[in-house]
Amino acid sequence: VDVDAIASRLRRAVSGGAALPAEIQGEFKRRFGVQILEGYGLSETSPVATFSRPDMPVKTGSIGVPIWGVEVKLIEPDWSEIEGVDTVGEIAIRGHNIMKGYYKRPEATAACMRDGWFRTGDLGRRDADGAYYIVDRSKDMIIRGGFNVYPREVEELMITHPAVSLVAVVGIPDREYGEEIKAFVIPAAGATLSERELIDWTRE
Repeated sequence: VDVDAIASRLRRAVSGGAALPAEIQGEFKRRFGVQILEGYGLSETSPVATFSRPDMPVKTGSIGVPIWGVEVKLIEPDWSEIEGVDTVGEIAIRGHNIMKGYYKRPEATAACMRDGWFRTGDLGRRDADGAYYIVDRSKDMIIRGGFNVYPREVEELMITHPAVSLVAVVGIPDREYGEEIKAFVIPAAGATLSERELIDWTRE
């Protein structure tokens, strides 16, 4: 691939569909000189709800701000709104882009919609400038000994180890803690890495 030829013509790059690791975003900017703009949405939001606008400073890891005509807030499981900065909650969306409901599934529709708001099942936070960040899927959250652990945060850390190429983190049943953290790791080409070494490095 002629990276220089691509970089000379590239003006915009966007990403959506899944969370983009900060490590990949940084490497892309280094190689091509362009910051990736992230967006967020679901099929139920037709399909975009937020986007990193080109006229605003790009924040690594941010999915941007609500698009025109759309409201976004963070909620508790009981639908109460979460106020404050950098507090994790479930993302809820309201606007002209929201679906009417699931076809012939009234119970499923009622469970995720109230007063025009749609609860996404995704956990996020909002910074002081109103930009949103995806933390994880609520169903993916690991509760280890009463503490909430977000797999994506662990993955974002472990992928920065020079001997790690790819990593996926999940929760597994554990008698002592309820759930334990398990990481599936693909080492970088030519690298050697022991389980103990990676665990100790991550804890540091």
